[in-house]
Amino acid sequence: MTMPQPRDGLRILVVDDEPAMVGAITALVGTAGHQVITAYDGDSALRRFEEEAPDLVLLDLAMPGRDGVDVCREIRKTSRTPVIVLTGEADELAKVEALDAGADDYITKPFGKQELMARIRAVMRRLEGGDAPTGGLHVGPLTLDTGRYEASVDGVVLALTRTEFALLASLAAARGRVVPHDRLLAAGWPSDPDPDPQWLKPHLARLRAKLEEAGAPLPTSVRGVGYRLEAPGG
Repeated sequence: MTMPQPRDGLRILVVDDEPAMVGAITALVGTAGHQVITAYDGDSALRRFEEEAPDLVLLDLAMPGRDGVDVCREIRKTSRTPVIVLTGEADELAKVEALDAGADDYITKPFGKQELMARIRAVMRRLEGGDAPTGGLHVGPLTLDTGRYEASVDGVVLALTRTEFALLASLAAARGRVVPHDRLLAAGWPSDPDPDPQWLKPHLARLRAKLEEAGAPLPTSVRGVGYRLEAPGG
C-alpha cells in the first residue's frame, strides 16, 4: 500500500556539512516528488532559508560553527516552518535541546526512506491542522493563538518554545480540569512513541516561571495524576 504524501512538491531545505549525506537525502525525498534546496553550514542555511522560503527544513544537529540548534533558534524568530533535526547523537539531552529550540521532530542517523517520509508526513499534517485544534483559547488574561503557536498575556507575547506552547495549549483546552501525564506527554512530544515522563517536570517548571512573571494562570501539579491550569493565588 502506498502511503499518501502530505502534499505534492514540497520545497525542502536540506542542511548538513557532509555532502554525501545531503546527496543521500536528496535522492530519498526526490523520489517522492519533492524539490531540494541545499546548504552545508549554518550561515548558508539561514541565507538559503531567507531566499528560498522552503516548506520544510531537514537540519543536521552537529555542524562546525553555527550548529543546528542555533540555526533552529534563528528560524523560529521569524517563522513557524517545520524543522526536523537530523542527529547522530544518542544523548537524549541533545534531542531535548533541539526540541526546546523549536524543532518539530528529530530523526537519528542512520535512517531509511520510510522513516524519513513518515516524519515529514507527520509534521506537515500538524502544520495543516490535522493533529491540533485551531483558533484561539482564552483563560483569564491569557490568550493562545493555536494557529500561530503564540501565547500572550494582556496583549504581551510570551517567549515560549514550541514544546512549552503545546503543553500550555493542552492545559488551557481542559478549562481547569486535570490533564493526565500521558496526555501532556503526547501533546509535548507527539512524534516520540515513548516520551520519558521525566521530561514533563523541567519543561513545566520553565513554563510556570514565564507565566508567573507575566501574571498568567499557572500549571499546578496534581500528585500522581497530572496538571491543571490554575489562576495566580489559587
